[in-house]
Amino acid sequence: MLTGGAGARAMARAFEEIFGVRNGLAGIPMAGRTDAWIVAQAAAIHQVPWDRARLARFHEAYLTCLAAEVHEPGPRKGIMPGVRALLDALAPRDDAFLALLTGNFEGGARVKLEYFDLWRYFNCGAFGDETLERNDLLSTALARVKARGGPAAAPADVVIVGDTPLDVAVAQAGGVRSVAVATGGYDAATLAAAGADVVLEDFADLTAALAAMGVGDR
Repeated sequence: MLTGGAGARAMARAFEEIFGVRNGLAGIPMAGRTDAWIVAQAAAIHQVPWDRARLARFHEAYLTCLAAEVHEPGPRKGIMPGVRALLDALAPRDDAFLALLTGNFEGGARVKLEYFDLWRYFNCGAFGDETLERNDLLSTALARVKARGGPAAAPADVVIVGDTPLDVAVAQAGGVRSVAVATGGYDAATLAAAGADVVLEDFADLTAALAAMGVGDR
């Protein structure tokens, strides 16, 4: 899903509130990064003090701003084709376990996904609250899956789904499969060049999407 820029707007507002820098995140790549990494980069560029206490203050301000911004209109805002149908197909299966691996702060991910009624599909997840390195999140996600009663999955049983080359990189670093979908800011050719195992334009074809995940239609 895409929030129409709500996350970026909320981050910019929160950064100005906490660090006193207007448009402080301009030029910083966000797609596929962790929120903690984005804040750390902006703080370094603008040479403002950054530590865990200020990150916590930024986090609180960001969530307040995001709760308002997510309701505003924006370009390409909405759930991408086929996503809800795919989640509806996967959620009740006994051979699949849905978890959310994202660079978003956990609270931010919840605000965004609850707005589109998608949060309820995910049993647990790993988030970018303090982690600067996105690749570190996979081991956290797998540990939380097991803790929630899910499988102790072997790499061959894990599929990372994402829309950026950095999502593909998470899969490569962890030795798991990746399914990349070209509904974000990167086209299919770029995602294929990044090394994705499967690339789809979108998830509109449910049968093809399930096959990409390694499960059959029922």
